[in-house]
Amino acid sequence: MQALPAELLNAIRDRSVWPPPPAVAALAERLRASWGDAVLAILFYGSCLRTGEDRGGMVDLYLIVERYHGVYSSPLWASLNKLLPPNVFYLEIPFEGRVVRAKYAVLSLADLEQGVSPAWFHSYIWGRFAQPTALVYTRQPAVADRVCALLGQAVLTFLARVIPRLPEEFSTEELWLRGLTLSYRTELRAERPEKMGALYHSAADHYARITAAALPALPFPAETIAGHDGHLCRARIDAARRIRCRFAWKVRSVQGKILTLLRLLKGAFTFTGGLDYILWKIERHTGLRVEVPPRLRRRPILALCVLGYRLYRRGAFR
Repeated sequence: MQALPAELLNAIRDRSVWPPPPAVAALAERLRASWGDAVLAILFYGSCLRTGEDRGGMVDLYLIVERYHGVYSSPLWASLNKLLPPNVFYLEIPFEGRVVRAKYAVLSLADLEQGVSPAWFHSYIWGRFAQPTALVYTRQPAVADRVCALLGQAVLTFLARVIPRLPEEFSTEELWLRGLTLSYRTELRAERPEKMGALYHSAADHYARITAAALPALPFPAETIAGHDGHLCRARIDAARRIRCRFAWKVRSVQGKILTLLRLLKGAFTFTGGLDYILWKIERHTGLRVEVPPRLRRRPILALCVLGYRLYRRGAFR
């Protein structure tokens, strides 16, 4: 992993290291109790982090472990987690007279490091962790330092893959809106274009800070333009790199949809109520509601295939 600019690392730490909301802390404590000493860190990201409110939503967590064979009793699940990370599970707990729900993904520290590196082609990992992420728990300070460095590396990888898709001069907002849109389109995501604006504006100052800090470390000349408070940038990129970048995103779009389908099929076995969650998520973001016949509910793999095709035809995702 390349050395990070000090200001980038400071920006990541300032955003990541803070006490979690009580409900999220309770979820993390339950996960630690369930998964034991194998847990190195727990990361909090997604819509509940952006809004600061878990009511009516589902908390998104990443459980970072040392190695998969140390946390699963079944070698099959350990192998699947390694072959197609992450494995995704569901958790709900009572908390202060209500129920708190979480979707948590299991990922090894080694796979996190690999997934945010420039050598990792698909955006599934570096596209997520370039966005604001909070450290809910780490086993020791050294783990926190390493995770923060990996989050910073995700930012560098994200910017290096997105900026060649922009004109020579661009704003921080244009950069992140473009990058988030490209990244989301590599998956079967239901989010509409206005969602990208909400993602950016929820942490606009943070995005401006990490962009300005990361530009000098990119593999091409890039800088902020004086007099614009770090919100206007310039990058000099040759035509060949731009062509390669455009082609790479087209490949990621195809590859990513295949990988998403495979993860959904795997999640049908690991995620309690996974079919209902997928339908709820799509209805929440698109307004499209689909009723599931009882015969399909008894066959989750077939249900995902049939409903996925129907929702695609109705424009739930691209």
